[in-house]
Amino acid sequence: MALPITLSEIGPRISAGAFILNSGLGKRAADEQTAAGLHGFASGTYPFLKDVEPRQFVQALSTAEIAVGAALLTPFVPTALAGAVLTGFAGGLLGLYLRTPGMRKEGSLAPTEQGLSIAKDVWLLGIGVGLLTRGTVDRSSRKISRAGRTLAKANKRVARAERKAERKAERAAA
Repeated sequence: MALPITLSEIGPRISAGAFILNSGLGKRAADEQTAAGLHGFASGTYPFLKDVEPRQFVQALSTAEIAVGAALLTPFVPTALAGAVLTGFAGGLLGLYLRTPGMRKEGSLAPTEQGLSIAKDVWLLGIGVGLLTRGTVDRSSRKISRAGRTLAKANKRVARAERKAERKAERAAA
């Protein structure tokens, strides 16, 4: 049985997966000050996070990043699923960029100096959308390809049967 990924998907999955996994592992040992800073930044953009304790938030974020990274790095996770997970994760990061004051230049999508560290995560969104598209399109084309191979095999069997019948008819006529 073949893996649900292709050779061309390995590079994007490894680069994004290793980056996110490393980030998640790094947050596991975050101190109180780091937890408070990350929580304050996220809850300023996503108000529903204000009720979550900073330490609990960082642990959840760490776990989510580890899960996303692991999904990308695991070859048995289908590409469309890995792409969907990465697209959702990157969308959340870019939501921080788009909604947090001071991240963008006034009236523009261009980042300020403070926004550059988050704006660069657009590459994660690009990889996620690419994997999602590739996984969805490839899945359809693989089904079509399998159907084509099955049809080709059936056509060969029919052609062999016709040749056999012709030879039999020639022998009977002789």
